[in-house]
Amino acid sequence: MPSSGQDFFVEGDLVGVLTTQPLDRLLDYRAPEGGCHVGAFVEVPLGPRKVPGVVWGAGRGDFDISKIRQVIRVLDVAPMRAEMQEFLRRAADYTLTPMPAMLRLATRAPGLSNPPSMQKIYRMGHAAPDRMTDARRRVLAVLEEFGGLSFTLGELAEQAGVTTSVVKGLVKQGAVLEEDCPRDLPFPRLDPERSGNTLTGDQAQAAEALRDGIRAGSYGTTLLRGVTGSGKTEVYLEAVAETLRQGRQALVLLPEIALTTEFIARIEARFGARPAEWHSGVTMTERRRTWKMLGEGGCQVVVGARSALFLPFRDLGLVVVDEEHDTSYKQEDGVLYNARDMAVLRASICGAQVVLASATPSLESWVNAEAGKYQRLDLTARFGAAVMPEMRAIDMRAETLPASRWISPTLKQAVQARIDRGEQALLFINRRGYAPVTLCRACGHQIGCDHCDARMVEHRFQRRLVCHQCGETKPIPTTCPSCEAEDRLAPVGPGVERLTEEAQALFPDATIATLSSDHFGSARALKEQIKQIAEGDTDLVIGTQLVAKGHNFPRLTLVGVIDADLGLQGSDLRAAERTFQLMRQVAGRAGRSEAPGMALLQTFQPEHPVIRAILSGDEEGFWRAEAEERRHAGVPPFGRMAGIILSSPDAAEVFDFASELARRDAPVRAVGAQVFGPAPAPIARIRGRHRVRLLVKAPKGVALQGAVAQWIAQLKPPGQLRLAVDIDPQSFF
Repeated sequence: MPSSGQDFFVEGDLVGVLTTQPLDRLLDYRAPEGGCHVGAFVEVPLGPRKVPGVVWGAGRGDFDISKIRQVIRVLDVAPMRAEMQEFLRRAADYTLTPMPAMLRLATRAPGLSNPPSMQKIYRMGHAAPDRMTDARRRVLAVLEEFGGLSFTLGELAEQAGVTTSVVKGLVKQGAVLEEDCPRDLPFPRLDPERSGNTLTGDQAQAAEALRDGIRAGSYGTTLLRGVTGSGKTEVYLEAVAETLRQGRQALVLLPEIALTTEFIARIEARFGARPAEWHSGVTMTERRRTWKMLGEGGCQVVVGARSALFLPFRDLGLVVVDEEHDTSYKQEDGVLYNARDMAVLRASICGAQVVLASATPSLESWVNAEAGKYQRLDLTARFGAAVMPEMRAIDMRAETLPASRWISPTLKQAVQARIDRGEQALLFINRRGYAPVTLCRACGHQIGCDHCDARMVEHRFQRRLVCHQCGETKPIPTTCPSCEAEDRLAPVGPGVERLTEEAQALFPDATIATLSSDHFGSARALKEQIKQIAEGDTDLVIGTQLVAKGHNFPRLTLVGVIDADLGLQGSDLRAAERTFQLMRQVAGRAGRSEAPGMALLQTFQPEHPVIRAILSGDEEGFWRAEAEERRHAGVPPFGRMAGIILSSPDAAEVFDFASELARRDAPVRAVGAQVFGPAPAPIARIRGRHRVRLLVKAPKGVALQGAVAQWIAQLKPPGQLRLAVDIDPQSFF
């Protein structure tokens, strides 16, 4: 809001406009004919260009007023609300992100500046068709059920489960009317009074606690911790229902696009209509429609990825962060933020409730619940007849395994027994591709990326080597690029494709599906594969981390983890936590229906404390021990960290700049922080840019952002050098 308190400007008034351009200040313009409100989305001249922006408040008028130009026009969209302005400001302050970059996050919908366009819509007509078929009856039933609500051709056909030609046939007979209307239609209304599934005692108690929070109409965060298969979704859908009863909007964040199909179906079954979706698989038309309708109140529920937090909700009453522990909620490029933390921030500003749902919470959320900052609700048993899977370790030191084989005899026998019984098994390995390293047996050369200091991963299904840092690909060579020896290149180590190859040899009669993000050209193809697995068309699933996220495969009774030790390697302070979460999550895919499940973990370290905690199921004991270790080390969540990431095509330039920055660390030392580095990043070159990191460690409660901002402001990076600040870094690559 402007400092003067003014919220409407008449033609000619000075207004301060925040644009999406990389500028460090608001720009002064004169209000257009008809005036404009604070928060109005506008188009303004900037040099020879027209750029979008938002009226942020009163102009400053601190330069030649005669040169101030007029706002070109006010866009035909709902103005940005004051609470959204506040959210962007506070998020920018927390993450040390320039405001124009935050505004770009909040305007990621195509065609907002375009005038309203028209499209064909379909509604109930007055004539009866000459001949009634089952397909025609379904179309008319949909139109009647939704009380004359308008549909596009595709929406109506999909809702009725018919082809578009059925709808067009009804149009010709006057039973359905075809009309031109504005493109951005409101979404069908969701009905919170439709009955949901019958809840167990624990579920009903948790649901009522969440409903109480919604009814209060104020901010609060709840950690909904439930074992895999305990029905967390059914519980928080009751919170969504209460939000709808209160006339407010709800946002459900999911960590993986592949989860949306099943989840959208559950929303539709519960509330009688589909919610809006917001993720990379959504069409541009639907993105624009969702963005506009949220601001106008024509959209009640959004299911989306982390960027959905920056949508212009008119009255946000609930944010659900499903699988809240998942690392995909941390944005690692561009604006660096954690969607879990930003959800709490946004809810605190607009008086909404937050539900953080997980079977294996992040340590940060567990600590906040222990400290009383978050309410905690627990679901300790699986829904219905399902029980938690039995978990065992396979001690690989006692297994006889040929070279270049990774499925132990014990695991092979267990998989075969499941297949013979008509059940499904899953083999999990958290490595994409065929092999992580391609090695020359003549000279020892490992094939790396030309643009990154990273080994290229063989993807045999694609017949390419792929860099998982920059995406560069090249054909698999037949001669060593170093010594030119022929036929001496060998894959080293297993990936999901190599595991599939081994499984095909061990189980020749089994139907095998490989689930990895590399194998699907579209989100639709991935969703279809997951649907087929859930319907029981597969005997054995080979998967990466993708399979650990919330999927429900009723026939799956065995999970085999190929390398349970993989995540314990390295110096990541969250290695134990992430390994524990991943193993418990993937094991939770087994036995989610009536047949009991089992999880077998292949490990060379069965005595490792993390492996023992995974097998014992003593999750509270694990969190307590992990929290105490972090507390002793003074690291998050019991201390604060910030990463400074510097990169440049010139290695000497980036090291010199980093060293000079380290020498000027007085502002951060003044608040009790320590600076470590500079040091090369673990992957020291990506896309041809040399990368150097500094790490700031500070006591909990210090004003770290202000100190870091003052510190980095002392030096201006040279032209090709980029500097990024990562507050609360989750990884150190």
